[in-house]
Amino acid sequence: MEDHKLPLGGRSTPCTRSRGKPSAGIIDSQSVKTTDLTGLRGYDAGKKIKGRKRHIITDTEGHLVGLTVHTADIQDRDGAVGVIASIRRLYPWLRHLFADGGYAGEKLTQALTDLGTWTIEIVKRSDDAKGFEVLPRRWVVERTFAWLGRCRRLAKDFEATIASAEAWIFIASIRLLLRRKATLRRA
Repeated sequence: MEDHKLPLGGRSTPCTRSRGKPSAGIIDSQSVKTTDLTGLRGYDAGKKIKGRKRHIITDTEGHLVGLTVHTADIQDRDGAVGVIASIRRLYPWLRHLFADGGYAGEKLTQALTDLGTWTIEIVKRSDDAKGFEVLPRRWVVERTFAWLGRCRRLAKDFEATIASAEAWIFIASIRLLLRRKATLRRA
């Protein structure tokens, strides 16, 4: 699935330096339940979910740039290496990522040294905050998960293989992009 190319070109916004290329990305993961008939799955002890984990990288507008699906028992900082490696060839100019506290630590930084120069900016919640708080940059990837969650097929991971699970996420992302483009043409 590394040979996919989502139609990101042709956009012109301040966030992408008006060349249609994402200047930064936001990385996050989502644990989803699987059915009893699916193949590989694990247990995410933090979220108490038995299933798979979806790691995505979005651009600053929330469009899917990279994706990896694996068992839920893999920690965020361990799973991040695979999704970052998958976008390296397609988006060589993207070298700055925003992430949550699950990606902090020397282990990820050390693993990324083989993949080139990367800066990962950890966006943390303030200690004074009570209840829900919108975090800068992090809300973009959460919104993308919400967009993908509107596709009934992705509410739960029904797929027998990791490859087909990734394919359905790409299909949902392409659907979102096509709908957005069709709406812009009508206007």
